[in-house]
Amino acid sequence: MRKPLARLLAISALAVAGALALAPRARASHHYDRGGISEAEGRYGVVLGLAEALPDPRITPGALDGAVDQANIRETICVRGYSKSIRPPEEYTERLKRSGIRRYGYSDHRLRDYEEDHLVSLELGGSPRSPRNLWPEPHHVIGGWGSYTKDRLEDRLHALVCRGRMPLTQAQRDIASDWIAAYKRYVGSTPYRRRRIH
Repeated sequence: MRKPLARLLAISALAVAGALALAPRARASHHYDRGGISEAEGRYGVVLGLAEALPDPRITPGALDGAVDQANIRETICVRGYSKSIRPPEEYTERLKRSGIRRYGYSDHRLRDYEEDHLVSLELGGSPRSPRNLWPEPHHVIGGWGSYTKDRLEDRLHALVCRGRMPLTQAQRDIASDWIAAYKRYVGSTPYRRRRIH
């Protein structure tokens, strides 16, 4: 009788130990422990998964500004300061950021860890205020594919469009469909690494 009881207790102990070992991963489904991330990424308390670097196309498919087209880029997006002149106020984007974090189901709710970003950037003729073009883009994503890297792509595409080396519609399509693939195509395979400010 003692032998089966001891065996049952041993099996129960293993089951409990296994559940405890898996519990942290289940609780932090949007987080990664220090294993598998770079030293630079390890400085941040929260590093989101690669899938979270891209917006959900059902929620944020992108939207364009009807006032911008290929024919008027020299009077709109290619004019210095244009994006700043149409950027919505912070009160508006912060309100969207709060609701977007909930909608996207991020487990990290700290506003500072996200940029309420335009999927099709203002410098590429994206809609300034449409919620379909704004989403809470994480700053820190495993592999370095966060908001700072996307900013570099936006600058590169803007330069190509304004230098006449790419049609505006192509730049808009590429950044809206998969900005990471577009970055690899137009900027490089290595994501931008933001320097740490001491």
